[in-house]
Amino acid sequence: MTLDWPTLLPLIFAGLMGLAILIYVVLDGFDLGIGILFSVADDAEKDTMIAAIGPFWDANETWLVLAVGLLLVAFPLAHGIILTALYLPTFLLLVGLILRGVAFDFRAKVPAGRKRRWNGIFFAGSVLASLAQGYMLGIYVLGLDTGLAAMAFGALVALCLAASYAAMGAAWLIYKTEGALQQKAVLWLRSTLVLTVLGMVAISLATPFASPRIFDKWFVWPQMLYLSPLPILSALLFAWLWRQTFHLPKENDRHSIVPFLTLAAIFALGFAGLAWSFYPFVVPDRLTIWQAASAPESLAFILVGTVFVLPIIIFYSFYAYRVFGGKAGDLTYD
Repeated sequence: MTLDWPTLLPLIFAGLMGLAILIYVVLDGFDLGIGILFSVADDAEKDTMIAAIGPFWDANETWLVLAVGLLLVAFPLAHGIILTALYLPTFLLLVGLILRGVAFDFRAKVPAGRKRRWNGIFFAGSVLASLAQGYMLGIYVLGLDTGLAAMAFGALVALCLAASYAAMGAAWLIYKTEGALQQKAVLWLRSTLVLTVLGMVAISLATPFASPRIFDKWFVWPQMLYLSPLPILSALLFAWLWRQTFHLPKENDRHSIVPFLTLAAIFALGFAGLAWSFYPFVVPDRLTIWQAASAPESLAFILVGTVFVLPIIIFYSFYAYRVFGGKAGDLTYD
């Protein structure tokens, strides 16, 4: 393939879109997970959990907007096919995110007696958004199939992704909290890791069998040798993290961010495997990146705007995490 400008532009936008999706999954994953963990926390702990995500959760969702926006403007044909096939789960995802946003604000304004209701809505919105994302992933992996078997697989991935988000939330709480809540977060992480592993194994097994082309990418020599570090490293990181849950928190709270970073690395490895499996298709086995892309002139124009916008988003994200680093304190509203 000749990497001239019309060929390179779709690759650039595919990379940017993939990066935005990965960052969204890692960052919004932990605050969705904390919403899921509301079901096993008491009222005082819920306030601390909200304080742990309060400065970040709006910025985290910016990456979802960026990813969908890039899909729309850079790959409009793929946008139409994917969102048409996934219309219902996309609708439920938006409902879940709206419920979360409303509950996040209202739980701070209502009388104490009504706070429990909004806590429940925050939990429900988090679960709904997580399940919808997992179902969409499962259906996409199977080539947007809508048969009963595909729906069952989508439901399995939905449950496992929700558990993965809960694991991310627990790992974030290990970093941001202390005392009894931190110790609980360690137990939550240990229990959710089981379903996280199950989900990654299910996707890893289903993806090669979803298409002969993908099967050949993974099980033909020497590609097997080149790709073997992805599953091996993932397995080693899972085993290491599982072992660490029996030794957390450490003295003086050392390395409390490590479980979160380990899970982020596992997610990145899994994402790399999926990206390799589906490349060069943006709609599995239907449309390649180049077939779905906008005209080169349009992509060049959009790239100029992206060059200005993306650094701002990255700078703000780093700045917010730096300013609001450290342990979450008591939740207060002015």
